[in-house]
Amino acid sequence: MTTPARRIRRTGRRRFDLRATTVYFGLLALVVCALGFAVRTVIEAVQRRPVWEAALCLVAVSALLALRHRRRRATAARTARRAAAALEAATDTALEALETPAVESPFVPRQAGEALPPEPVVDYDALDADEFEQAVAALCERDGCTGVEVVGGAGDLGADVLAVTPDGRRMVIQCKHYSDEHRVGSQDLQRFGGTCYTVHEADVAVLVTTSDFTAPAAEYAEQCGIVCVDRSALHAWSDGGAAPWAAGNTAGSDDVTC
Repeated sequence: MTTPARRIRRTGRRRFDLRATTVYFGLLALVVCALGFAVRTVIEAVQRRPVWEAALCLVAVSALLALRHRRRRATAARTARRAAAALEAATDTALEALETPAVESPFVPRQAGEALPPEPVVDYDALDADEFEQAVAALCERDGCTGVEVVGGAGDLGADVLAVTPDGRRMVIQCKHYSDEHRVGSQDLQRFGGTCYTVHEADVAVLVTTSDFTAPAAEYAEQCGIVCVDRSALHAWSDGGAAPWAAGNTAGSDDVTC
């Protein structure tokens, strides 16, 4: 009696291949070593030059793209080639960035004693009355006055700008934005002279205009100690000339006989 031969069933499992496994892990070890060396090189370069930050980002993006697009059934050799190609491209980009000369800053520091650039010329004729008061107040601040305040308006009693001069005197300024044909008359000076010392308690009273003064107005201002700043004096002051409180006649409230 013969015994029937036992049929051997074949399974769908793959046979373990030692050679392929060895090659896979060997390539993986090379890739890990290469990545580690590249990362260390990039970190050292970043400390020397910030442009390596961009190269480091490229390396990270390349690695993420390689991992994301890797197919599940890709062989070990194909995965190693992709990683090596990504690493090579990132390294080339980093080397190009390192070789690019750094862009120098266009800022050139001002040398000691070098004159400042001239300030823009103000067209006082193009300003309205409120803007003219603001421009005069800006000149006071530029030349060292403190507590500068624009108070012009209804009920100002002749005071448009209040300030304290650099030497501590209280200054009251009235601004007259007139055309060339409209000169400041004696009535304007009389109204200002009646309030600048008695009401506002000014140590320095100044009337600034974009026009000129009539002869009676200039005479009255000289008697009351009011500093008159006409068009030419205004432009000289704006161009860096002597400030009104440092030149001309000044009088305290006790000296006024207007």
